[in-house]
Amino acid sequence: MFKNWRISSFNGVLLAAYFIPTWAIIAFGIITSPVHGLYDRPSISVALYISDHLQVASMTTVRFAWLLAWAGSRSSHSSRFSWCSPRAPRSARPSGCDEALAIALTIGSVISFASMLMASQVGETEALRLHATELLMMLGTAVVLLVERPAQQSTNPGVTSDALALEQSQFFP
Repeated sequence: MFKNWRISSFNGVLLAAYFIPTWAIIAFGIITSPVHGLYDRPSISVALYISDHLQVASMTTVRFAWLLAWAGSRSSHSSRFSWCSPRAPRSARPSGCDEALAIALTIGSVISFASMLMASQVGETEALRLHATELLMMLGTAVVLLVERPAQQSTNPGVTSDALALEQSQFFP
């Protein structure tokens, strides 16, 4: 089962292992307590940007926090990563996991980039570092996904594609 994994698929599984619990916990914290959850470190830049630059009322800030947590980004993005993880490629050709990983990376990169811009506007250096790190992790995986070629199928009719080179006979008949 693990013979045909590509580097981008393995990297996607590692990203999913980080983003699923992290962003799900953030979304759950915002859903259960919108004001307290929005002013935690991962979302503080968004909260300060909304309150300082957009000058909205507190109830509108709570509604925006729920939108950010549930429908907007974090829970839907972590569900895309969780859909991709068990569907790791089982063949040498690109699979549906590559498309799901590309969609998750695109959405996550946009979210992290927007949060990074908001953190730079309000002067939150710790949040800026957090979002920049998340963005670089996702962009690195996207580059590997774009550059990596699919595995080549074997051209010998007598050798199956699952056979390893070391398992093949080295003696001539």
